[in-house]
Amino acid sequence: MNDFVIFADSACDIRPEILAKWGVPFRSLTFRFDGEGKEYGNGDMESKDFYQRMRDGGVAKTAAVNSEAFREEFERIACEGKDILYLGFSGGLSTTVNSGRIAAKEVCEAHPERKILIVDTLSASAGYGLMLRMVLDKKEEGASLEECEEYANSLIMGNCHWFTVDDLVYLKRGGRISPTAAFFGNAMGIKPVMHMDNEGHLVNVNKVRGRRAAIAALADKYTELAVTPEKGYVFISHGDCEDDAKLLADMIEKKHGAKTQIITDVGPVIGAHSGPGTLALFFVGKER
Repeated sequence: MNDFVIFADSACDIRPEILAKWGVPFRSLTFRFDGEGKEYGNGDMESKDFYQRMRDGGVAKTAAVNSEAFREEFERIACEGKDILYLGFSGGLSTTVNSGRIAAKEVCEAHPERKILIVDTLSASAGYGLMLRMVLDKKEEGASLEECEEYANSLIMGNCHWFTVDDLVYLKRGGRISPTAAFFGNAMGIKPVMHMDNEGHLVNVNKVRGRRAAIAALADKYTELAVTPEKGYVFISHGDCEDDAKLLADMIEKKHGAKTQIITDVGPVIGAHSGPGTLALFFVGKER
């Protein structure tokens, strides 16, 4: 059996030092602030600093990983005699996974003895990170490259992403709600409860009044949808609102006994579109 590597990109929102511990190489999406020439990788700025700049009025624009960046890394791994399974950021939100496909084709043409398999996870942030961790566990159990690919694909439709945001202005900037809805929603304390659909797009499901109600609504979705609510994988990510993330984890543990394995930052590349105060819950569900 050929040795193989599970590869990722930074939209999984798992910190680089943890990915290194897991043995997962990755490429980073990038961002820059309007009016500033410097381009940053997803891990080049502390999340607190990034979100403070957003609160101060900074507008960040993001960019996908290009195919050349993938090609360089895929080539390096292929020359080590290893195959690759790249689990990629949702193609419904970014062209990153398609860049990976282009690079994989080029490297496999140069190294026909190697295999590079690509899975569009249709996932983002720590939901993508959760799926990555589950596939890594499968690999550690002895699964082959093809078995891990099949397992990854089997997880997609049960990989639940539920989240809320604290300020509607960032959804307005991304064109997801109208300026009028953002203005009146903020004035009335309306918080959306959103999820990622079967095509990997973000969709608004319902609205509640107040932050505490929004957090409780996320916990309720866990109760409604989790396959095994008393155990299993639970990941949470947040946009500089760690206390709210801990509150959500406590709600789930008190009701079901399930412990959250990872609380992580919503990285700048995703946070640029959702803003400070984003809170997201990820788990394995009966449906998305």
